Amino acid sequence: MIAKNYLPALGLLLCCFLCSCFQVIEEVNVQENGSGTASLTLNLSASKAKVASLMLLDSAGGYKVPSRQKIQQEMGEVVAYLKKTKGISNVQKKIDFENFIASVSFSFEHISNINNLNQTVLKKLKVNVISNSSYSYEPANGIFQRNYTYAKEAILQYNKLKPEARNVFKEASYTSIYRFGKPIASYSNTLGKLSKSKKAIMLNTSVMGLINGKTNISNTIVLTK
Repeated sequence: MIAKNYLPALGLLLCCFLCSCFQVIEEVNVQENGSGTASLTLNLSASKAKVASLMLLDSAGGYKVPSRQKIQQEMGEVVAYLKKTKGISNVQKKIDFENFIASVSFSFEHISNINNLNQTVLKKLKVNVISNSSYSYEPANGIFQRNYTYAKEAILQYNKLKPEARNVFKEASYTSIYRFGKPIASYSNTLGKLSKSKKAIMLNTSVMGLINGKTNISNTIVLTK
């Protein structure tokens, strides 16, 4: 669900450009029949003092700083769109302006319902999409796949940023967590770390690895029968 490998759909991206670091977290919980829940979180808590200062300004570093009202409005637009999306329900948003953590969560009838969902949301918010992910799950054989396609446009867009904005991404991180009802028998991505219960797998990488194409977050996960 992550496009551009960070989460501008939550309205805080402009602050990210001017902060020392941020974290994007994607969580997907898949039931045996393919239904489940998902959430996207943008965490700027490590830079909350700086973000709080920036929020007092109209602009900084050549970027317009969104107001709390604007962030709430953008989040509301995302929620309204998701509520109209086929197979998506129970859409909720949370914004913590004290620690600067924003998230959107929802339920899906089948994992395929979230294919290209974030890309569509970003386009709605007039943000260029430069990477693509798709998901599939076959209940009969317990195979979950996350297919990620890198686009060279990512590094081209990155190089167009001002130096201070480019520096931000050097410390930014992306984490995906997938949880299942059954233990995981095998997975293809060597960056993955299996939980003690073997029912969850986490992949953590730098945003820069995604931008420059050095990191591939595709994964084929096979559940025990």
